[in-house]
Amino acid sequence: MKSKQNKVKILIAEDDRISSKILKKHITGWGYDVLVVPDGKKAWQVFEKNEIGIALLDWMMPEITGVELCRKIRNDKSGKYTYIILLTAKNKQKDINKGLTAGADEYLTKPFNPIELKARLKTGKRIIDLLEKLHKQAIYDGLTKVFNRREIMRILNEEFYRAQRTNQPLSTIMLDLDHFKKVNDTYGHPVGDEVLVEIVSRITTKMRAYDKIGRYGGEEFIIILPHNSIKSLKKIAERIRINISQKSIQTSAGPLQLTVSLGCTSTENIEASSTKMIIKISDEALYKAKNNGRNCTVVG
Repeated sequence: MKSKQNKVKILIAEDDRISSKILKKHITGWGYDVLVVPDGKKAWQVFEKNEIGIALLDWMMPEITGVELCRKIRNDKSGKYTYIILLTAKNKQKDINKGLTAGADEYLTKPFNPIELKARLKTGKRIIDLLEKLHKQAIYDGLTKVFNRREIMRILNEEFYRAQRTNQPLSTIMLDLDHFKKVNDTYGHPVGDEVLVEIVSRITTKMRAYDKIGRYGGEEFIIILPHNSIKSLKKIAERIRINISQKSIQTSAGPLQLTVSLGCTSTENIEASSTKMIIKISDEALYKAKNNGRNCTVVG
């Protein structure tokens, strides 16, 4: 039995039962995860609930045609890109142009050649994998692998408006490494990079699964804690601080003892009208923590 080594999920939307069975047999045999539906309406329902990497859409289907479904998929900007292959008996240039204009990436003429189909799927997978790689590069910090500043601020905005709608508290922690410049100046930036990676690892072990962390800049990080009250905020921040400071960090230059300062706030504690205000108050709390001798937590 072949393992599912191809992570891309493939949707087959084909109303001809024999054709869909043949397609499923081939594609499953090549190691892909396959979903099969008999019409365009059911295909759209699958799209709304699943992340589809490649879609094989029959041109002529009940409810919604393959071309109409192409347009719906392309107009929906909420998910990741789906590579679309239209299955059609039409081979006139004007028909092909119509399908491509609707948003299809490729077309495959019936009856299809399995070798050609396999090659088209490989092309689609390469493109999906490349887009995923570019997407990750756009939202993650290259060194620490947490969200970059732009993405974490987008997430903060999203969580802020969600908290307003649901009347739930939202907390943030601004964390800054103490005397980090001295590490870079004394041991060099490669060692500084090792420290940052380990610091992030220690932070994330004390976060909940749905909390988010991003690199705000240099050695400064922001942690977003949805549905988190002011009562538990300082406890969480202190757990993070202690987890970093209690044990030296092993680096290529030897063990280094580092501490962090944390500035926190919660919408339960302030009348926040914007994320800018949340950042401002967290920053002010962090500044107080620095002035209080560092290696401490201040709630603003």
